[in-house]
Amino acid sequence: MKVVILAGGFGTRISEESQLIPKPMIEIGGKPILWHIMKEYAHHSFNEFIICAGYKQHVIKEYFADYVLHNSDVTFDFRGETRIKVHNNFSEDWKVTVVDTGYSTLTGGRVKKIQPYIDGDTFLLTYGDGVSDVNISELVKFHESHGKICTITAIKPESRFGYLDFDGDKVLAFREKSKEDVGWINGGYMVLNAGVFDFIDGDFMFEQEPMKNLTRAGEVMAYRHDGFWQCMDTLRDKMRLEKLWDDGAPWKTWE
Repeated sequence: MKVVILAGGFGTRISEESQLIPKPMIEIGGKPILWHIMKEYAHHSFNEFIICAGYKQHVIKEYFADYVLHNSDVTFDFRGETRIKVHNNFSEDWKVTVVDTGYSTLTGGRVKKIQPYIDGDTFLLTYGDGVSDVNISELVKFHESHGKICTITAIKPESRFGYLDFDGDKVLAFREKSKEDVGWINGGYMVLNAGVFDFIDGDFMFEQEPMKNLTRAGEVMAYRHDGFWQCMDTLRDKMRLEKLWDDGAPWKTWE
């Protein structure tokens, strides 16, 4: 079962970092957030990845082209014929296909463009800018149990602000933010059957026409996740993830 990661957007809300590199390559703890996501899936033995690249896609390709060198001890022998010897290869047991899905293609169009690389009936899909401790193995089991085309992981994002309780215009209380104050959203970490490609007819946001049509057809189920989830939309989000990484990283389910 292959893991498809959407990694082609412009990342305009975190332009401080994304001017030079694509958003999924922004580092948390010295590694791209894309690497963190892949480690999550690999922990559950999903080791084949399809990266939907676009904006500055060459950065992603160059990262994986040099991955072994960056994660190993290397001897460069310049005496006579130049040779490189790699010692203690620390790279993961991954197969990574990076697909240039277009500079400004929308998410639905990117998913449609990787259809030729999907050779099974089921695949996993997520965004290249969010991490979670969701149990991906249990997510897949849930998907297999209901027989529908699409499973999304539903999460309740943390609000950044406190809340006011009112009685008319009278303020009754100032309260700290709570997950109970917000609704469920699609947190990515989706499982899809190949039938999803029939619902993508053109270059749309995957979350718009394709998902709406799937929902109307009764083909969308939600796996509710009450644990950790955090996207990286802004520089503030990146700084929070860096702090969490230093404190133990709640999404770090691997050893």
